[in-house]
Parts: sequence; structure tokens; C-alpha cells
Amino acid sequence: MITLTDLRKVYRAADGDVVALDGITLDVGDGVIHGIVGPSGAGKSTLIRCLTGLEPPDSGSIVIGGQEMVGLPANELRRQRRRIGMVFQDVNLLDARTAIANVEYPLVIAGKSRREANRRAGELLDLVGLRDRATAYPAHLSGGQRQRVGIARALAADPSVLLCDEPSSALDWDTTRRILELIRQVRDRLGITVLIITHEMSVVRQVCDSVSLLRKGRIVQSGPLEAVVADHGSQLSRSLIPLAESPVGTERAQLEITFSSRDHSIAKVLRLLTDIGDGSHIQTGTIETIGGDRVGRFQLNVRAENQAAVLEKLRAEKIYVEPVQTALGGEYTTWDDETEEKGYRQ
Repeated sequence: MITLTDLRKVYRAADGDVVALDGITLDVGDGVIHGIVGPSGAGKSTLIRCLTGLEPPDSGSIVIGGQEMVGLPANELRRQRRRIGMVFQDVNLLDARTAIANVEYPLVIAGKSRREANRRAGELLDLVGLRDRATAYPAHLSGGQRQRVGIARALAADPSVLLCDEPSSALDWDTTRRILELIRQVRDRLGITVLIITHEMSVVRQVCDSVSLLRKGRIVQSGPLEAVVADHGSQLSRSLIPLAESPVGTERAQLEITFSSRDHSIAKVLRLLTDIGDGSHIQTGTIETIGGDRVGRFQLNVRAENQAAVLEKLRAEKIYVEPVQTALGGEYTTWDDETEEKGYRQ
């Protein structure tokens, strides 16, 4: 559905060029929910602007539903944009219009009759569970309800692609969970392709089928969630399975263990970790369900003189394990400038 090939965008400035997109190549299939993550300045906003035609790339190709978007005449580009629904970080509803009038607005602009626009808007409010709030103004709606109206408005023109730019950034977790579930239901019901730009790895875990890590204008890792998680020790794998912070003693060693139920019985791994003995213990750990598999990540606290033996024992069982020099932890549950500066162990 979405195919990007060698996409490049450079902003010219007196104090030096800024390469926002540096050869982006990506395929997102029909009906897939794909997440784009990365720190601030990675190029996520530029990518969205290029996809919607608001910003022309300097080179490369953008094909959506078989249609090349780059280089289209203005009139044709406007027509093709109607195939793309957009859910903004700030919903930007029209304050003077009711919920149903906000959803009607793009339909009227597109030339639909008032009657047809009203009928379609009512259907979409039904879809997002807000028919009973149709006559409410944005000031009388909660943040989650306004976001639902925004989703209904984005679906007004029957798009084949839905772009969501930080759709949950201003919402509490329970509201976020409901909005993400709504996005999944919309995908399942309408069969549309969804691209979500987000800083929150919890969003990726809950709703995405695949994910790409964007950094300094390049995709440095991409794939289905199951494959990304199985790439033990990678940046995305670690951030998808976050750990609580754990202090590291100077006289003891920390080992990080990552595993998936696809390869190992969780009960077996836990038995191995608890039976190591010699004062070793699990310092911190988590088990998540991602892409249909149970995946775990633990830090094991061991005596420094026993580290080599424990490594050998776990590797003999084909369990991914590596020494940890510093305690990482929860700071990698989101992508921000601090995350980028700290980096990752390789």
C-alpha cells in the first residue's frame, strides 16, 4: 500500500544544510498498522509532510495504493490526498462547530450535499462510538472524545491510508488504550493501512504489526514486531521490553537475559535463572506479550567471579545473555533527545 524508495529531503540554510530524510526506503502492506519511532529531529515530521504532499522530497519515490505521489500536478495531488486520512497530535477541531459538523466539513468541501455529508458523518460518529455526542461542541468533549471526532473526520473521505501523528501524546493511559483499540477496530472493519508516528513504545506494543526506527533521517531498523523482538540486544528489542532501573554494585556483575516463548519455555528459563545459586538472583525483569508471543527480559545479579560460568551455562541453553556495564531501564520506554544522547550498548 505504501512504498517509499530512496526518499531524500534536505533543508538549505545559510549556516549549513540539514538532511531531514536520507534515503528512506520502506514498504507497508495493505491493512498493516506500522509504527515509526525515533528521537526528536529524526525526520518523523518531515516524513509525514512528504507523505501528505505538504512537503515535496528532493528525490525518491512515494507510491500509495499504486499511485506515484511525487511530481503530481497540484490539482491531481489534491485529489490523491483525499485517499489519505490524517489524525493530528492536536486534533484542531473547529470550536464553533458541533462534533457532527466537524466531521461533515471535509465532505462538504469535497462537494457532497449537506444531506449526504450529514448521513456519512452520522455513520462515522457511530463507528467511533460518539453518535450520542453529535451535537456537542469541542469545549464540551473530553480529550479522548475530541480525538475520536478527529478520527471520524479523517475517515470522512473513505481513505485507504490513515496517518496518525502522535495520536496519544496528550491523553492519559486509559484513554490512550481506548483510542488505540479504536484504531485497530477501524483497521479491522475498513481494511485501511495505518501509519503511526509516536514517541511511545507502549503504543507500538499495543497496536502495531510492524515498526521502524528512524534516526538522523535514516531507517536503522525495521520489521514485523515478532522479528524485531527476536533480534535480541537490538535497540528496538530493548525498548519494546523495558526494564525498571536497577542499581549496579561495584563488586557484583549484572547479566541481561532476553528470550521469547517462540524459542524457550518461560517456566524453563525462570527455573534456570533461579537455580544458578552462588548468591545469584534476579535483580529486575519483565514479561510482555508482543506480536502474539510472550517475551521476557531480565537482569541477573551474579558474583563477579562467577560471571564467566553463568554466561557459559546460559549460552549452552541457547539463551541470549550479555554482561551489563551500566543499569539502563525505563528511560527507553519512549524516544526523546535524552534517549538519543545516551545511546545503547551494542
